[in-house]
Amino acid sequence: MIELVESVAILERTPRVLYAALRGLPDVWVHAVTEGPGTWSPYQVVGHLIHCERVDWMVRVETILQHGTAVTFAPLDREVHAQGSLDELLDEFAGLRAASLARLKVAPEDLEREGTHPALGRVTLGQLIATWTAHDMAHLLQIYRVMARRYRDEVGPWAEYLSVMRMPPGV
Repeated sequence: MIELVESVAILERTPRVLYAALRGLPDVWVHAVTEGPGTWSPYQVVGHLIHCERVDWMVRVETILQHGTAVTFAPLDREVHAQGSLDELLDEFAGLRAASLARLKVAPEDLEREGTHPALGRVTLGQLIATWTAHDMAHLLQIYRVMARRYRDEVGPWAEYLSVMRMPPGV
């Protein structure tokens, strides 16, 4: 069982991590896509996080709390990304996340309540919040991985010592 306070500790920090990692960087870093076709730049990741904050996480939390399994979650279009300058996106994400966490009023016993995911079927509120938390961390990792791989050729022979430079099969 997840502890809500532990998840919130990560979720509330994500906007600050993004500010520290991306604000003020040259465009070449934030628009770098070095993992092949269909992959996202750090800029696109921030746009995706905004989209999820608008239409996914808290909408699904509230659906579970209000309707349980009677209402299936709307599918999420993972390819929708908010647009604007990076600074605007970072500010928007921070505001949306703060508002989401202010609305996240969940008792420990609520974490076992169930909802219906359109592809996965029955899921618990605890699983949703754990996924929200892991989703943030996965995208932070993705941002740093994409940025590091921008120097894949430049590191020369040191690449063999840097696991981040090894591309997974199919990428």
